[in-house]
Amino acid sequence: MGGMKKILCALLISSVMATAKAETNPFFNGYDNQFAINFGWGVDDGFLIPAPVRWVPFIMLHAQYSQPTEFFRLPARKSLNIIQTLGSGKSRGWHWDKYTIPIVTLSEDVILAHGKNWYFYSGLAVGMQLQQNERIGSKLLFGFKLGSGYKLSECTNLELFAQHYSNGNTAPENHSYAFFGAGITYNF
Repeated sequence: MGGMKKILCALLISSVMATAKAETNPFFNGYDNQFAINFGWGVDDGFLIPAPVRWVPFIMLHAQYSQPTEFFRLPARKSLNIIQTLGSGKSRGWHWDKYTIPIVTLSEDVILAHGKNWYFYSGLAVGMQLQQNERIGSKLLFGFKLGSGYKLSECTNLELFAQHYSNGNTAPENHSYAFFGAGITYNF
C-alpha cells in the first residue's frame, strides 16, 4: 500500500508541475476555436467511470464546439455539445432502441496533466435530453468525463475518453448512460 501512495503522490506532483508550465492551452495549441467529432460505444454499468466490460448496443454521436478558458489557472475549454444516442435491440434487460434520444449540454473540461504532445483531462457537463425515460427518469442530465489527447498536428488532436451521464439522483430512476469513445478535434 505504501508503494501505491508514493506512485499517486508522484503523479499528482508531476501533474501540478507539468500544468503550471503551460504557456498555451494544450487543447488548442494557440488557436481560439475548436470543433470536435466524437463517437462512443455504450457500457451498461452504474458507476461514474465503469469498467469497459458490459458492452451494449448503444452508441453516441457527438459534435462539440469549444473555446479556451481557464479553471483556477489550469488550461480548460468551455463547450456546447450536441449529442445523438442510438440504441438497437435488447441487451442486459434493457430495450436500447428506446434510448435513441438527442441531448444538448454545456461543459467544461480541465487539463490535469500534459506534456509536449499529450494531455489528460476531466470535465463536467449539464444539459437536457429531449425525453425522459425509465433508464434516466428526468430530462435534466449531468455529465462527467475523463479523457486523454494526443497532438497529431498543430491544429488536430486525437482524444480517447470515458463519458458518464446521469440525472444526479434528481429522480428515482437513475441508471445512467456511459460510453467509451474516441474523437478528433480541429483547432482554428
